[in-house]
Amino acid sequence: MTYSILGNAVVTINTANSDIVGSFGNVSILTRFTGNLLPNTTIYSAQAQLPVGFVISENLFQGTIAGFTSGGSNNPNPSPSAVSFIQKINFNSNIPSSSIGNLATTRDAVTGQSSYTHGYTTGGSKGAVCYNYGCIDKFPFAIGGTAVITGSLTQARYSSAGQSSSSAGYTSGGYCVFTTNLSRIDKFPFASDTTITCIGALVTAKTMQSGGISSSTNGYVSAGNINSGSMPQNVCIIEKFPFATDSSAITVGCTICRRSDTTGISSITSGYSIGGTVDYPPPAPSAKLNFIERFPFASESGSISVGSLVQARGGAGGLSSTEHGYASAGYNGSASSALIDRFPFATDVNATFFNNASCTVNSHASTQD
Repeated sequence: MTYSILGNAVVTINTANSDIVGSFGNVSILTRFTGNLLPNTTIYSAQAQLPVGFVISENLFQGTIAGFTSGGSNNPNPSPSAVSFIQKINFNSNIPSSSIGNLATTRDAVTGQSSYTHGYTTGGSKGAVCYNYGCIDKFPFAIGGTAVITGSLTQARYSSAGQSSSSAGYTSGGYCVFTTNLSRIDKFPFASDTTITCIGALVTAKTMQSGGISSSTNGYVSAGNINSGSMPQNVCIIEKFPFATDSSAITVGCTICRRSDTTGISSITSGYSIGGTVDYPPPAPSAKLNFIERFPFASESGSISVGSLVQARGGAGGLSSTEHGYASAGYNGSASSALIDRFPFATDVNATFFNNASCTVNSHASTQD
């Protein structure tokens, strides 16, 4: 696939067969190139067509190679069984997903962040026994293997939302067994991923896997649950906080309905909230949703329905390529699922079957390369 530079660009080749850094306009470039250019070569281009191998994006959140899911649970409540494996899902082929490594600690209800080269898994719980994990695991996209712990969140928690800028990962909200729901937003720079700070707070302290969404300039949190007691209180609000300054979130819109266990997916222009759980007062059972909702980053209006998943479920993994959104696995109301379905960003249509995950899982973290 090739991409065009819009406007003047300066791209510097640091080393042959290595990384490229540069900028065009206000947009940063950091991408992989496997070519035969000489080291320290500088290319000046105006509206030029780049050779195959260049990938330029307004931010680094969307992947071009593969998506990864880590941790999670392979059994439904009330007896979840936490897992540690890291699965790889190829975006560009129908090769079945495969296990490429393990987290340093087995846990579910985890949150994912993506740098250019590594996937991160933050927080989590033990599964059937409620326990707060605060560790941050890191694994390389290129080779997989066992993740290493690089640091700890400012407060241990699980069922948070995750966001990623081009330079840092964020863990927003979540649940702590000892203090109930949290509103804090933690940040860790990818360059020094041992430095973790609390940089602000969500509008509402919430948990139950609110959808984490990332634009090139802001992190978003959609829906979630604001009550840790026996009577669920799901919310529909969409909040955002800026990447450029360390500050608290503000409300910018609402999803179509109140729900928890929803999943966030990000295109370059829009945020998506998919699936989830609608809870009813006891004794009525909860219901799983198949909604695909979208809101534009430019106007930040409330989300609208643009399609349906192949299967209604909550706790799915949300993967974002440059062209598609993927819903990986999840809980369909009776069992954990292995289904991977996807939908295009270019048109508003229903999702279609893409593949099956190598294992059934839900409440897992998602990242992409």
